[in-house]
Amino acid sequence: MKPRIAIPVPHSTDLEYSERSWPQYAAAVEHAGGEAVKIPLGLAQDTIANLINTCQGVLLPGSGADVNPQKFGQEPIEECAPADASREAVDELLLQDAHNLYKPLLGICFGVQSLNVWRGGTLVQHLSILPVNHPAGKAVAVAHSVAIAPDSLLGSIVDRQEAPDRDGFLRLPVNSSHHQAIAISGDGLRVSARCPQDAVIEAVEGGQASEGATAHFVLGVQWHPERSYDISPTSAAIFQRLIAEAAVWVPRPIHTSVA
Repeated sequence: MKPRIAIPVPHSTDLEYSERSWPQYAAAVEHAGGEAVKIPLGLAQDTIANLINTCQGVLLPGSGADVNPQKFGQEPIEECAPADASREAVDELLLQDAHNLYKPLLGICFGVQSLNVWRGGTLVQHLSILPVNHPAGKAVAVAHSVAIAPDSLLGSIVDRQEAPDRDGFLRLPVNSSHHQAIAISGDGLRVSARCPQDAVIEAVEGGQASEGATAHFVLGVQWHPERSYDISPTSAAIFQRLIAEAAVWVPRPIHTSVA
């Protein structure tokens, strides 16, 4: 059977955005050998939990919303987009499930920010467009490069021809569609990639610290590999690794998980 990957609907009120973006994540999961499972927003928690229980992995997608900054001790600034309480509630259920049972987890754009805040980290509420235009958008195939630590989980996934070594880091060209970013990484999350021009955090990783970062697959990237699946070997490899991890996932006894 194909591993089932839980993917929440990206936004609770912007239906056009959700209808356009969710299928891209689903297609990447399915091309990599998994089965995409849509997790609706706004349903009763027990209904959502029952659906999540049928899945072996989690993918947290992007969103037009921003994480509620009060969750990391700040008031929203003018440039901060409205929060989406329904999306955040589902993300928290998925994050808790993935961490309790050590399910493989991939966060993309808003998804990595959601992961980081849930793990106790903070966000930059708005990035300057200089020297890098991080909100470049889907029309720009390559917005900038990211410098990836070769000894990281992400470093073990990237295609070395697409991301050659330069000054001790793997340089991967990526797209970019975000105006926020991780400021302080959450508990147990390792920063594994930054934008070399301005040091913006581009990837974090790390599962349960009690068993080491490689024991539980948790990876978050700030760019959108689902958009470049067909043209980027690294983008395809990220999804393939998620599916491979989900295929061998075995539920852990609940007493070994985090509270």
